[in-house]
Amino acid sequence: MSAEISVIMGIYNCAATLPEAIDSIINQTYKNWELIMCDDGSSDDTYAVAGEYQKKYPAKIILIRNERNRGLNYTLNHCLKYATGKYIARMDGDDISLPNRFEVERNVLENEPEIAVVSTTMIHFDEEGDFSGYITCTEYPVKESLVHGPVHCHAPCIIRTEVMQTVGGYTEDKNLLRVEDWHLWLKIYALGHQGKNLSEPLYKMRDDRNAAERRRFRYRLNEARMVKTVIKTLRLPKWKYVFMLRPIIVGLLPKTIYSYLHRKKLKGVPTQ
Repeated sequence: MSAEISVIMGIYNCAATLPEAIDSIINQTYKNWELIMCDDGSSDDTYAVAGEYQKKYPAKIILIRNERNRGLNYTLNHCLKYATGKYIARMDGDDISLPNRFEVERNVLENEPEIAVVSTTMIHFDEEGDFSGYITCTEYPVKESLVHGPVHCHAPCIIRTEVMQTVGGYTEDKNLLRVEDWHLWLKIYALGHQGKNLSEPLYKMRDDRNAAERRRFRYRLNEARMVKTVIKTLRLPKWKYVFMLRPIIVGLLPKTIYSYLHRKKLKGVPTQ
């Protein structure tokens, strides 16, 4: 019998954090799930750690791997090929799902048939503990808000499988690296589907307090391209192209200023 929730997890050089991530799935109050992990060419013991769990839970865990590092878009699509569930849940190999995450999000999809995707507020944490919460977009986003950025947090989301199949999963394009979720929401909303964000934090995202060091300018360019794609796809007014400048300006900010803005965001300043 197929699991109702298929959890897709791309794993890459996360051997140290992977056990905690997998354990958070095993300890869910809702038990009818399957976990599909795809190793994306890790150079550490990630695949071996995942393999131990697969051996321990062979009926619940599927482990696959890419022949080389291919990026998150390709990796998640690779996972989707093995998914059998009614719903697709995301999870990252260095994060934690709170015990009732699947139960609460599933109930939304069961009780609100018009909702195609549901996500949740995230708590950020590091080795020193929880240090912030991130407020997602409005409860029921409108598609026009996509011009400002993703309308759902990606890692904590659950999506109807039939919707994922309709939009063809994730689009594999180097210009969509780090914005693959944003593009996915665009494809879903462009077809007229709706989504929902929960204010209750059900997911913990492992972060650090120096995120500026990780953000490369080429990913900011991908964000600018996404703004353009949103405007063209949704046929929004041409004056909105001005929003393409925002990620470029942010990418050019001195690291001290960017770090300040990042901290402010993590303290709970809502997005559009």
